[in-house]
Amino acid sequence: MAGRRRARDSWAVTLCLLLVALVGCGPGSAADGARAEVQRLLDRRAAAVLDHDARAYGATGSTTGFDRLRAVPLAAWSYRLTSLDRTGATATARADLRYRIAGHDRAPVTAGRTLSLARDADGRWWVVSDRPAPRSAHQLWDQGTVTAVRGAHSLVLGAGRSRDELRGFAALADRAVPAISDAWGTAWRRRVVVLVPESLEDMAALLGSPASSYRGIAAVTTGETGADRAPADRIIVNPDAYAVLGPVGRQVVLTHEATHVATRAHTNAATPLWLSEGYADWAGYRGTGRLPAQAAPELARAAAEGRLPGRLPADRDFGFTGDATALAQAYESAWLACRLIADRWGESRLGTFYRAVGAHGEREGAVEGAMAEVLGTTPERFTALWREYVRDQLGG
Repeated sequence: MAGRRRARDSWAVTLCLLLVALVGCGPGSAADGARAEVQRLLDRRAAAVLDHDARAYGATGSTTGFDRLRAVPLAAWSYRLTSLDRTGATATARADLRYRIAGHDRAPVTAGRTLSLARDADGRWWVVSDRPAPRSAHQLWDQGTVTAVRGAHSLVLGAGRSRDELRGFAALADRAVPAISDAWGTAWRRRVVVLVPESLEDMAALLGSPASSYRGIAAVTTGETGADRAPADRIIVNPDAYAVLGPVGRQVVLTHEATHVATRAHTNAATPLWLSEGYADWAGYRGTGRLPAQAAPELARAAAEGRLPGRLPADRDFGFTGDATALAQAYESAWLACRLIADRWGESRLGTFYRAVGAHGEREGAVEGAMAEVLGTTPERFTALWREYVRDQLGG
């Protein structure tokens, strides 16, 4: 009896294990099947975008975004499903959207997306909505229908902006690119993408940040520093601040931002902001004929009051959320530091110095080493020369 009882117990344990295995596999298989179905749905949706096939796109669900991005010249568009939360006939999918703009992006841009899905009576999944994932930046087509204008060296994409306005930005960018190449050299892409949203709030959404961070900032450039194959650089305009600038100011801003695109591969953790921002301002003002007092009004005012800065600006001085006057003085101080190098050692040596700092790879010792190697000076002597230069140029 004991032997038969042990045998029955053993069979029971085996049966329980088998049932647990079967139960465990059942939901997993169903979940895997749903994920595979949704991924195939997203693949069809992506193919329809690239093929400009409105019917095929509509066969995958909501058509809200299709016409909005039709004008964007895409070289690649794909989704990678990262999670799927299913409740009966509805589901929420999270995916990485990867896309490239033809002729501009060397590698895909990745954007987090949240898609709401529904399943019909025939068991087919449909996209109900496709929106930015929480804490992810918006894309321009999330904000409205995109209009595209091509320039000789530029692609300008706008939402809520007229074609004539965008042509104006293309003209500015097309003047900026050869001007930068004349100063920096031609070993860069020599093409820029400019995004012009409808408002400051829309600009901030494209950057995934609060609008207060960019109030008064005319434009910013996004991109991955220190990379030859950065996914993409985008010059993003703040239309509110840009609108109050005059013709020279608008050109300076576009040239400044395009300079960041040109110098991207040589800008990294070793590069202090006084050098990267100062060089971009130097390139922006180069050839405009603007006098130092015109280009550096806040610093000129401080000099007139006997308040010359005692040091080059630190990275923290360039924060957008701080005092506006202090921020302006940081940019103006950086510009005059780069202008000093160009005046005293030559424009070519300024570019060599910039590259030498970036070649160091890390902050410690980068500026010191490049100053010794390229300029034959030290940070202490350079700071003294810079303070004297500011005084001579602005008075005080």
